[in-house]
Amino acid sequence: MNAKVTWQKELQFVGIAHSGFPIRMDSNSGPDTGVSPVEMVAMALAGCTAMDVISILVKKKTDVTGFEVKVNADRTADHPKRFTKAVLEYVVRGHDVDEDAVRRAIELSVTKYCSVHAMLKDSFPIALTYSIYEDDKLVKEGTYQN
Repeated sequence: MNAKVTWQKELQFVGIAHSGFPIRMDSNSGPDTGVSPVEMVAMALAGCTAMDVISILVKKKTDVTGFEVKVNADRTADHPKRFTKAVLEYVVRGHDVDEDAVRRAIELSVTKYCSVHAMLKDSFPIALTYSIYEDDKLVKEGTYQN
């Protein structure tokens, strides 16, 4: 994989990789014109596992009407302000969503498919939780232990 970032002005950059889609980045210390590189790491972690989990649930013909992965990450106060821990919450909305199917999809993502999780899991602890909703009512919630 090849990627590059090109300076625009101040601490603003545009990143582009082989896919060709530009990403605007900013240090977030001035006028916000893009995401910070650290925010991109959090979104990459959520996005990678989200793509795995939803594709697995769809293949299992799960009636999913909404899905998101939330990230809550703690960082050190001092530079380089690295992540110290993170919690990923998988929020699944649908009809008759099987909890075991959700747990298995999470398991496959974090143990086999998600490259970003594989790269980060030894750098800081990543807790995995899930919530299953039907008609905006919470019906199941739990934690996946890897």
